[in-house]
Amino acid sequence: MSTAKTKKSSTSNKFDYDVIIIGTGPGGEGAAMNLAKRQKKVAIIERYHQVGGGCTHWGTIPSKALRQSVSRLIEYNANPLFNRDGQVKQLTFQDILSHASAVIRKQVNLRSGFYNRNQVKHISGEASFIDAHTVRILYKDGSVEKITAKQIVIATGSRPYQPDDIDFNHPRVYDSDSILKLSHAPRHVIIYGAGVIGSEYASIFRGLGVKVDLINTRDRLLSFLDAEMSDSLSYHLWNNGVVIRHGEQIASVDASDDAVVVNLESGKKMRADLLLFANGRTGNTADLDLAAAGLKADGRGQLKVNNCYQTDVKNIYAVGDVIGYPSLASAAFDQGRIAALAMLDNTSQAKLITDIPTGIYTIPEISSVGKTEQELTEAKIPYEVGRAQFKHLARAQISNNLVGSLKILFHRETKEILGIHCFGENAAEIIHIGQAIMQQTNGGNTIEYFVNTTFNYPTMAEAFRVAALNGLNRLF
Repeated sequence: MSTAKTKKSSTSNKFDYDVIIIGTGPGGEGAAMNLAKRQKKVAIIERYHQVGGGCTHWGTIPSKALRQSVSRLIEYNANPLFNRDGQVKQLTFQDILSHASAVIRKQVNLRSGFYNRNQVKHISGEASFIDAHTVRILYKDGSVEKITAKQIVIATGSRPYQPDDIDFNHPRVYDSDSILKLSHAPRHVIIYGAGVIGSEYASIFRGLGVKVDLINTRDRLLSFLDAEMSDSLSYHLWNNGVVIRHGEQIASVDASDDAVVVNLESGKKMRADLLLFANGRTGNTADLDLAAAGLKADGRGQLKVNNCYQTDVKNIYAVGDVIGYPSLASAAFDQGRIAALAMLDNTSQAKLITDIPTGIYTIPEISSVGKTEQELTEAKIPYEVGRAQFKHLARAQISNNLVGSLKILFHRETKEILGIHCFGENAAEIIHIGQAIMQQTNGGNTIEYFVNTTFNYPTMAEAFRVAALNGLNRLF
């Protein structure tokens, strides 16, 4: 690790910077902050006119802000205390976009402040490689600059996959980025792709009273989830009026001035006001001229890295969506931090935790950490299940959030917690209590923790105690 006292003195005369980072999303930010705080001279390049990357402008932040507004709308309409006359309050997609825009502005200001305070040079332009140490920057005015660094981090994120045979320039065809520019109020939406993004937007549009057809290319929703959680989401969407079509593939799309028609390979035809194509993402590497640096992306635009996020070119690292799984904003920030530590010290043993929590912001939310029942059964691990239904919790009754449950999977003999799965309001918050216990060592990770600990009452966290008692009562 460098012992230099200033950023300027830490840079070899051979290079302009110690590190150049391409992309200002969570991965780039995590790397930049860690390096800057260790007295490295860092430049970060962003092609968009504001920092934050896709996470802030098109992905995580806006979609979750939209979801929050719709969730509160549903809660208002369902609560007789506020809606005494039975008149359903209605909002349009454009109404709730204003809230998302306000959140984005706050996030941009916050993140810009991070770079300024830590003296990270923010460069606004298009980056591409000249060689493994040199980056070409194309500015908005057409001018070009070359800068060099000892090490480089690629944190360019991903973009929605767009097949060539679908016209995404048509005003009735959208992807998960362009949907944020929707300027009219659709009555009927077809969503192709029932992954995390597609399921979240299905919840958002249905919550606004829009008719939704959700086309799933697989045989079940979010098949990576515990089957009970997947089934719960399927039932809840169905119960709210979402039509889900499993195992279908698009054959063609016919878009006209007044409608869009989706032709499926099964012979079905579907007509709606717009199509939201949300089936897959591609790493943002096409414009980087990777070959000039000795790199090559795979068919999905992603880069291969080792445990320290080092690519095949030893001075170039990659983090975030551009390397694929787990493609989570939370993980990307940690990947950037871990890559920075490896760049400073090639003996660093820092790595991501094994059990990364997932948060899916459908309405209601889904969150999980650890193994599913299916994985434990396949591995022949003797486990037991403890369950808590939200409708039995005083806090859920008070807030009128009765839909949902918490499930704890634990080893029958050691009582070690193996997995936690939650479906319901605030699931992504609740899960962290269980995650913290799962990370305990020296026998600290057992389901008995939740029985022996006093929880605030009434709280949603009480679900852990209820589930733990339920599970322990199953042992004999």
